[in-house]
Amino acid sequence: MRFAFSEEQRLFQEALAGMLAEQCPPEAVAEAWNGDSGRIPGLWAKLAEMGVVGLSVPEAHGGLGLDQLDWVLLLQEAGRAALPEPLLETSAVAAPLLSELGGELANEWLPRIAAGEAVVALGLDPAPWVADAHEADLFLLQAGDEIHALSPQEVRATAQPSVDGARRLFRVEWEPSERTRAAAGEGGRELLALTLDRAALGAAAQLVGLARAMLDRSVDYAKKREQFGQAIGAFQAVKHQLSDALLQIEFARPLVAHAAYTLVHDWYTRSRDVSTAKARASDAALQCAKTALQCHGAIGYSFEYPLHLWMKRSWSLAAAHGDAAWHRSRLAKLLLD
Repeated sequence: MRFAFSEEQRLFQEALAGMLAEQCPPEAVAEAWNGDSGRIPGLWAKLAEMGVVGLSVPEAHGGLGLDQLDWVLLLQEAGRAALPEPLLETSAVAAPLLSELGGELANEWLPRIAAGEAVVALGLDPAPWVADAHEADLFLLQAGDEIHALSPQEVRATAQPSVDGARRLFRVEWEPSERTRAAAGEGGRELLALTLDRAALGAAAQLVGLARAMLDRSVDYAKKREQFGQAIGAFQAVKHQLSDALLQIEFARPLVAHAAYTLVHDWYTRSRDVSTAKARASDAALQCAKTALQCHGAIGYSFEYPLHLWMKRSWSLAAAHGDAAWHRSRLAKLLLD
């Protein structure tokens, strides 16, 4: 199977890249680390105005009504900018889940998401912690084969250490009840599997963007940094490291696009394609982070230098919604079964 992204998808990607270059520079991401919310003030509203936040929200509820294949390029740009906003959980995952749950939940929350007025936190296996619980207006949480919808007043969120200051993590304690149950049984299991695939795929797309950003920054640095009278990029060892990092990205990128296609078209290979993509994208981002740190040398360890923003987001997302080892184990079970 071969396909190409449409011109409209590419144009949307370019528009988002331009907006993030202006509104989400490394200085703004670094400032978000030190803020109460971990976010950039006003940026969520601008993303909503652009249509990005409501991308997966049906048109009847004020969104664009697009699917996961339309998300791939946009989430790569979000990763490239180390965007400190809950785009993955709220817009790419929670919005389509709410559409499928339907009823009062969809009618109440989808228009608010599309307008940039609501943030949704997700608590799904195998992730032990919930991201951005301190900002959430709604919680969608898993209990076995059930999905529950709760308000912030019905949960107790306790902050946990996070390597990424713009991706705050929380332990969420709560009690499931019949009143909060939104899905259960076979329907609940199917929705949970689909939601996990969306979350893992979204994280994989961001990881590809993060990897590319770290590689580009490393190449630029290798061209400028001189040692023994020449740019370090001229040394064979540095060339090999950068080439190997690029190879990792080029292996992961088409796997992420293919997984998005099979997810949208609900192929029987959907889950195994997603797990393959998440494992390879995690590998690529971690390899690029290691290479970037080695190429930059001592300055790469500096908190004042922005490289750590991409490195730490990579470490965080590589572990989110199943790390590479978890997805390889899942892939083995799917293949053997």
